[in-house]
Parts: sequence; C-alpha cells; structure tokens
Amino acid sequence: MRDWFAVSMTKFFRFMADTFFAKRYGHRAIVLETIAGVPGMVAGMWLHMKSLRKMKTGYGPDIREMLAEAENERMHLMFFIEIVQPNIFERLLVLSAQLIFMIFYTILYIVSYKTAHRMIGCFEEEAVKSYTDYLDIVERGEVENVPAPSLAIEYYKMKKNAKLSDLIKCVRADEQHHSEINHRYADGDTSYKRKWT
Repeated sequence: MRDWFAVSMTKFFRFMADTFFAKRYGHRAIVLETIAGVPGMVAGMWLHMKSLRKMKTGYGPDIREMLAEAENERMHLMFFIEIVQPNIFERLLVLSAQLIFMIFYTILYIVSYKTAHRMIGCFEEEAVKSYTDYLDIVERGEVENVPAPSLAIEYYKMKKNAKLSDLIKCVRADEQHHSEINHRYADGDTSYKRKWT
C-alpha cells in the first residue's frame, strides 16, 4: 500500500506539472524546486523533535542529511530564478503550492514516514527524467544554452564559462542522489555515506 500510494501521488503531481508547464522546463523547475525544499526540512525537523522528545542521541547524521537535502533544493531554486525570472502569477503559484504541500507532507510524514520517503524517492526519479528532457532540448538548441549563474558556478565549483547544460547535469545528479537516499530511508536503511559537507 505504501508503494502504491507513493507512485499514485507521484503520477498525480507529474500530471499537474505537465498540465501547467508542458515543455517550459525552466518555469517547471522553479515551482518544483520550491516544493522539493519542503520534505527535507519537514523530515529534519521531525527527527530533531523526536530526538528531543525521546532525549536520545543518534539522530544527528539523519537530521543533517535531511536538512542538507532541503538546503540543496533551495539552492536549485536560486539558480533557476536567476535564469527564468518568474512572473507574479508563478510567484503566487509557488507560495500556494509550497503551503499546501507543506501541510500535506507533514501529515503524511507523521502518519507514515516510510511512505513519505518512498514518495519523495519517486518524485526525485521524475525530477531526473524532467531534467534529462530539459537537457535534451537545450542541447538540441530549442532553448538557449545561456551562461550558468555565478551562484551555481561557485556552488558546484564549475568552470567560469559553464553553461545552462552544465548546471542541469549537476542538478540532475543531485536529484538522483536524493532519490537513492529517500528510497533507502523508505526501506529502513540509513547506512550510506553522506554526499554533503
């Protein structure tokens, strides 16, 4: 049931993204990265409170992993905001989507954290597909391969002349990592090496 729910929610949110944004991948990235910053923060906060409530140590690595994931997703948003420059409607959509998803995900995490992690693992798989599609249209010349924002160049330590295509590859690799981590949490396995510093 957990897997069925996670996959069903993923298909629903993918349908919504496809309906609203179609092939406008830059705009899609802004809204999705805003929502993507929620799960790690919710999970990190919940684990933090659990540690305080139980008065036990041992939650530190998990808390840091989840908060680092949230911060990484926040940085993705900052990169694409510089590239796309969202309009007022998209900014309002971001705020409302973030609020609704925050409430939904918090409740889901409290009810079944394994289901919540499975769903995010599936979400991140879809993000990898979306960024692969985005990269494809950039490399075909359908979207201008503009210079990567200086913030992204500094964050990923890319070459000074890095392009949007280079940024997409880095972001896609992050999303793949998030997918693997969340699926491991869903399986109850947290024995992994942290990517983040």
